Amino acid sequence: MKQKELTEKAISLLKKLIRIESFSNEEDKTADAIEAWLTNFSIPFTRENNNVYAKNKHWDDSKPTLLLNSHHDTVKPNKAYTRDPFLPEIIDGKLYGLGSNDAGGCLVSLLAAFTHFFQQENLNHNILMVASAEEENAGVNSLRGLLPNLPKIDVAIVGEPTLMNLAIAEKGLIVFDAVVKGTPSHAAHPNDNNSIYNTMEVLKWFKNYRFPKSSEALGDVKLTVTQINAGSQHNVVPAQVQLVIDVRVNDSYSNKEIADILKAEAPCSIQERGLKLNSSKIDKDHALVKSGIALGRETYGSPTLSDQAALTCQSVKLGPGDSTRSHSADEYIYIYEIEEGIDLYIKILNSFLH
Repeated sequence: MKQKELTEKAISLLKKLIRIESFSNEEDKTADAIEAWLTNFSIPFTRENNNVYAKNKHWDDSKPTLLLNSHHDTVKPNKAYTRDPFLPEIIDGKLYGLGSNDAGGCLVSLLAAFTHFFQQENLNHNILMVASAEEENAGVNSLRGLLPNLPKIDVAIVGEPTLMNLAIAEKGLIVFDAVVKGTPSHAAHPNDNNSIYNTMEVLKWFKNYRFPKSSEALGDVKLTVTQINAGSQHNVVPAQVQLVIDVRVNDSYSNKEIADILKAEAPCSIQERGLKLNSSKIDKDHALVKSGIALGRETYGSPTLSDQAALTCQSVKLGPGDSTRSHSADEYIYIYEIEEGIDLYIKILNSFLH
């Protein structure tokens, strides 16, 4: 099939996906639509929960494996929408609709690229296409839950909107719960150990704290206090103040290292909620990255999370659309971005796989 026709079919699929509600853990109907695409091209597939995956025709267990992955779940539309989020409309070259940019455009572009290479022989890598579920809520039935049942993956392209530039690193995330303690008392009585006053110094410590190791691609670790909660009534000094700290981790640290450092140094008790969302990276001289650079694509470090956090192999985040539109009202992707995305995916893979 000619690339132009394949692109038209991919845009048609994206319109179909937009029409279907596919909130995290409710993606069964979009999984059906993805199955229909693969069936139409006579591509065998496997479905696990709402994850759909397929292998290229000439799979060879002796070869390394390239993963192509993007997700088909969406967040719920926010209240600022002025359009029907489930009505795909093209206006002034923009395709509007929930999930069009994050990450429907990436998903259909990767599906088109996978379909283009599906029957090709003598590739130097196997190709594994995974349309995954529950990315937005990092659910148990997401790519992370699927990975134990997949073949070993050696390198990956994760489809997220990057303006088709190469995110060669991605920050990890740890959320911490911290507690600043004090002495509870009646507000009318003296109290030199007021937990709220104690919090002032703790907040200053978090504001000024710096992790020493920076990263060429991702810069410094970013630590931000994002929530604070204390007290129940005006005349009672609370026994404690609860804080939530958001830490975006560069590729110079593992999440465990960050947790160990903060537990040892923070001036209050602190506990992580989980350590599974580690940072990701790929060597700048990796053949996959070089293929993109040769086509004029830029490299950068991404501050936002994706399914890269589930992978232990080297991976690059790459896709049509703009990350700043993700989760926004009246979400859209330009038609030309999808056309360009499919073309660039195919060119990058053609160089990498031969």
